[in-house]
Amino acid sequence: MQKFKYIVFILLSICLSPALADTDVVRLQDEFIKKMESQYGFDSADLKKLFAEAIVSETILDAISRPAEKSLQWHEYRNIFLKEKRINEGVKFMVKNHATLKAAEQRFGIPPEIITAIIGVETFYGRIVGSYRVVDALHTLAFYYPKRAAFFRNELEQFLLLAREQGFDPMSLKGSYAGAMGMPQFISSSYRHYAIDFDADNIIDIWNNPDDAIGSVANYFAEHGWQKDKPVIVKVEVVGDQYKKVLGNGLKPDLNKSELASFGIKSNSVFEKNEKLKLLEYKQKTNNEYWLAHKNFYVITRYNHSYLYAMAVYQLALAIADRFNNTSHNLAQ
Repeated sequence: MQKFKYIVFILLSICLSPALADTDVVRLQDEFIKKMESQYGFDSADLKKLFAEAIVSETILDAISRPAEKSLQWHEYRNIFLKEKRINEGVKFMVKNHATLKAAEQRFGIPPEIITAIIGVETFYGRIVGSYRVVDALHTLAFYYPKRAAFFRNELEQFLLLAREQGFDPMSLKGSYAGAMGMPQFISSSYRHYAIDFDADNIIDIWNNPDDAIGSVANYFAEHGWQKDKPVIVKVEVVGDQYKKVLGNGLKPDLNKSELASFGIKSNSVFEKNEKLKLLEYKQKTNNEYWLAHKNFYVITRYNHSYLYAMAVYQLALAIADRFNNTSHNLAQ
């Protein structure tokens, strides 16, 4: 086994990154183990055994090096998530979990359809939660992916703390190639900071317990500043070329209401006096759409730092809510 792992390491060093050959994996692992032992009281022998059993996965390294989203335009991205089946399954999820979703809305102020859409986009309502062992994903990325190794070492640290706190077997937990877990796909640090025991059964299970998954997503949004009953994003028109000056530059709202006209942004919507807005461009097949995002849209991007992702969640949420309301109306008749 050790010989095999050494061969894998050498092959990865040659094929994947010139910087990897200069990375002293053994030293980094020793430093990590010493930190976990001195700072948190972990047993060094147990951690060495864990790392010896963890797999270094080239599949994981390939996947994280080539994220599919970067090559997609909005109309392509939208077609992945705004399908009839995903909308219909979202309605079923809302019907089945209606009481929990309403309880989360009452406690945190997050609309049920937004919570549902997040889970729908992330894992198709819990059906696709990932098949990689989380320990393999985080071990591979923490020590064999120099570009973001520091980030993933922190996530590995958080994962080991999480497993100890919740009484999980770290070798048995499954997730995405980046170590995201459960129905809402929380990374380890998010799990520890935002996941909650929403049904009060003394365990936070976001894999199999929709109550905890729903409550955890709602808590995440609330902690990131969701504004109850406030708008998310509105479609606008642009004239001239001045609007191009305010495209890009991140996702955080940076435009004042008073600046819109000077950049050729036309809207009939009512904006609050001091709120910040963000102009976003979405590429369709034959034309581009322009939208002004409010703070709540920015909050969605804190879940996944992509304006495509956030719009997919928002539009899926609208479609689910519309169909759910029609379904509820028909059932009531």
